[in-house]
Amino acid sequence: MKNIGIIYCPNHKPFTSPAKRWAKIAAALEAHGLQYDMIQSERADSVERLVSMLLGNGYETIIIAGGDSALNDAVNCFMRTEKHVRERTALGVIPNGVMNDFASFWGFTYHDIEHAVASIAQRRVRKVDVGYMCYTNKRAEDKRRYFINCVNVGLLAGIQKLRQETRRRLWSRKLSFIVSGLMMTFIKKFFRVSYTINFTHEEHRVSTLCIGSAYGYGQTPNAVPYNGMLDITVVRHSALSETIGALYLFARGKILNHKRIMPYRSASIELEVPKGTPVSIDGHPMETPCGSFRITVQQEEINFIIEKR
Repeated sequence: MKNIGIIYCPNHKPFTSPAKRWAKIAAALEAHGLQYDMIQSERADSVERLVSMLLGNGYETIIIAGGDSALNDAVNCFMRTEKHVRERTALGVIPNGVMNDFASFWGFTYHDIEHAVASIAQRRVRKVDVGYMCYTNKRAEDKRRYFINCVNVGLLAGIQKLRQETRRRLWSRKLSFIVSGLMMTFIKKFFRVSYTINFTHEEHRVSTLCIGSAYGYGQTPNAVPYNGMLDITVVRHSALSETIGALYLFARGKILNHKRIMPYRSASIELEVPKGTPVSIDGHPMETPCGSFRITVQQEEINFIIEKR
């Protein structure tokens, strides 16, 4: 396979070395006879620039050795380029981030480098959906940001900020989520959110709201990134005991069984949230949009390298 560009995003996990981690990835690539060019991302905000450079130089396969936020940066760069460039280029991932939710949807895990690299070598591609948020920032600028996993509003967006820190200190993905969730319940427990889905307007005190094109960090477990639809999970405000119960169901993969959950499926949603409400997109914390904002999805926009047969 020719024209493989790899962007390596070091992840400083406890008791691990970024250099040793890359050595393992490089050994797996060599074992599969893959020729590639590697660029290391020195800063979190450099991925888009590096992806743009690789696309401009004609690379047909771009691999992100990183997590969900790095993939999000790559997707945003892909969506700003011309469609014929996206059509000839495939995006892939070697999980190496604090959160690797989109990779896990396709069967890729942080600890199984061989499986991810073998899938890259086979280059089995599927077109995936790309969601996007249209919003106005505090400088009155109209913005559009793309995502492939989910947008979170409220408690879970706040948890993700804390989780980036706790995940570096705790080995367990689910344990870091639960610890961060318990911390957040004592800071802020609900946000008043108004939203319109399928021409129906609702307004609730909400603990968290997730709009997912894929797993959504366990909150939209039935979402798939190729049907042109978004799964939306609204968790209404509840007592602390019910919040703990919801976290327990999340750990068991049964979050939709909670009595405070309102699930929807739609091609779009329009929301309005109070100033200062936490919002994140594919794990990226972002400023709270001003006024109402819309989230929708474009079907089958990016070629993504999926699990080998």
